[in-house]
Amino acid sequence: MSAEAPQQTTPAEIRTGHQGPADGWTELIDDFVAGRWISPLTGEPAPQPATQAIAISESLDGSEADLVAALGIEGKLAVVADENTWDALGRRVATALGVADRAVVLGPRPHADLPSAEALKTKLEGVDHVVAVGSGTINDLCKYVTAQDGRSCSVFATAASMDGYTSSTASMALPSGLKISLPAHAPQGAFFDLEVIAAAPARMAAAGYGDCLCSSVARIDWWMSHRLLGTFFMEEPYLVAAQNDREMAARVEGIGRGEVEAVGYLVRALVLSGLGVALTKVSNHGSMGEHQISHYIDCFAGQRHPGTLHGQQVGVASLTMARIQAELLQRDSPPALAPTRVDEADMARRMGPSIAAECAREYRKKALDAKATKAFNTRLAELWPALKAECQQIAVPVAQMKADLEAAGGATTAAQLDLDPAFYREAVRHAHEMRNRFSFADIACDAGLLDDLAAAEG
Repeated sequence: MSAEAPQQTTPAEIRTGHQGPADGWTELIDDFVAGRWISPLTGEPAPQPATQAIAISESLDGSEADLVAALGIEGKLAVVADENTWDALGRRVATALGVADRAVVLGPRPHADLPSAEALKTKLEGVDHVVAVGSGTINDLCKYVTAQDGRSCSVFATAASMDGYTSSTASMALPSGLKISLPAHAPQGAFFDLEVIAAAPARMAAAGYGDCLCSSVARIDWWMSHRLLGTFFMEEPYLVAAQNDREMAARVEGIGRGEVEAVGYLVRALVLSGLGVALTKVSNHGSMGEHQISHYIDCFAGQRHPGTLHGQQVGVASLTMARIQAELLQRDSPPALAPTRVDEADMARRMGPSIAAECAREYRKKALDAKATKAFNTRLAELWPALKAECQQIAVPVAQMKADLEAAGGATTAAQLDLDPAFYREAVRHAHEMRNRFSFADIACDAGLLDDLAAAEG
């Protein structure tokens, strides 16, 4: 398929009838895509994301072929969807691109795992550019498969359910069952039809809002780690998102009702969060202790998993982490930590030997031995008054977070997710063992407080 030269932003005529930002739904996003955004903190330009074009509009009906052609794609195209996203948008996109005869339509609940990726690769033999139509799983599969052999991809979103549309990684399950982020590549174009997205099942937008709700708790964890351990930190992702976050917060009830304008601000929040990775090269700004709880659920619930989306779980876990942080930060004196205890035998009992060994390797990277613990406690005591004030300035009251999540249609407890509360408490207690990101859960664990804090959840 030959096309015109690539465009850096969506043509203005495509963004018609918007009700959102004065300069269109891609206001600010266009600056990132074009490499024009300058950090107010450093005066340095942000690196351009790998995604060449991002379109957000009330409707993209009739613009699909122009959007893909503007990427400068040559060769054979194929559309990939599942049964649900095919009906929602895939058929329309495939017809507009003239490739309905070679669409790949997966089952209603495909899995983002390595066997599924290998099977999809076989189905896409001879295809040069893959157009994903879907959300998390479809997007991850297509990004991962095309990255393996240098083919390109783009995506038409069908739900505001997660912030990974433009990321360069894919969340994939390994044969052991452990779900991790694997190297992939970002789509060349990411296109968001708000009418289609607003019509998705309500739990999808609730999951997307849950993924956004974690911003303050992830920021507190990341800032604490930076202050106490000297780990890397950047303020820019929060500066970029601040205005849109305020607009979205004013419309949380509209998100719950599936209103197009409110969902538009949610989509912008998710896109901006994804673009934040282009700034930081890591996902810490929106993924710390709360995401680890959700990852634990996905990896180890097994038959107990209620089929909830990752973002739905993140919403509940964000409330949990906010309570843990608040409990520690209200103390006049800092908690005293003991050396980290990595109990690989207990991890193996809960996780299975193979996954436990992988997680133990990650856990040991942040574990504090006796010498490191002494230094940490000394620094914690020195910084405690300032650190408390800094984190409390960032914090959003748990009651407000809970009310906003409810208004957006999200569950606020494990029971409301139909998740076994006892297993959820296990996730809260042990999720920090999975990943080398230091959070307030690590402090609570090494201080001997996490058992009681976890017991209060669920």
